[in-house]
Amino acid sequence: MTEHATEERIGDRIDPARAGALLATLGLDVDVEVGQELPPFAHHAFFWSRKTEENLALDGHPKLGGLIPDLGLPLRMWAGGRLRLHAPFRAGVNAERFSRVTGVARKEGRSGKLAFVTLRHELRQRGQAVLTEDQDIVYREATTLGGEAPVAGETPDERRALKLSNITLFRYSALTFNAHRIHYDLEYCRNEGYPGLVVHGPLMATALAMMAAERKSLKLFEFRATSPLYLGDVAWLCRTGNRYWLEGPGRRLCMTASAE
Repeated sequence: MTEHATEERIGDRIDPARAGALLATLGLDVDVEVGQELPPFAHHAFFWSRKTEENLALDGHPKLGGLIPDLGLPLRMWAGGRLRLHAPFRAGVNAERFSRVTGVARKEGRSGKLAFVTLRHELRQRGQAVLTEDQDIVYREATTLGGEAPVAGETPDERRALKLSNITLFRYSALTFNAHRIHYDLEYCRNEGYPGLVVHGPLMATALAMMAAERKSLKLFEFRATSPLYLGDVAWLCRTGNRYWLEGPGRRLCMTASAE
């Protein structure tokens, strides 16, 4: 594991109109007021990395070599993460996000060479720590995806449908300023080995975290992506106790999570 000291700072005013557009994308028809507490992962709609198109890689992500080192592996996916909530994240309040790479690990997997990068974001409003998010990002070679997807092995206490459309994916990409082509370019997806458009990992994590937040005030939410969810898949949000997961067709396990 290698430590990196490089830090990035981005400031943003948490615009209530944009926050309301995000909530509408998530299926909530509410007016967002100044000072209103926003749901888990709402910060993904802010702190945009405003790169011009010439500074994007072929996949639509910003080119590597700045905050995240260039590891010579072209394809990127979220592997998981941890969200620690210290105080409410509020609309209409200026905020700062401080980001740094806390670790890099190289591995050899069934699909070839892999690199796991941990990226930490710390958010503050009015000088107070609001949340800390660790993102585990995996980079891999341009090879065909391999391996069998895991299958959920238990019957949940609670199970509800997650309904997504191409409009959902389009709006979420736009609101998070995410140009990753696997979410909107079907031909690109097939060239990468995916059978269809890939649902955003943060979007799945948001759905699970919002489900958990209905039961209690969250302090910690941890999740791990286990297989892709594709647009058109039948998807279910599941819970047993404080354990959560997302199932695709045939009970394919797409994401697991825990809440405290």
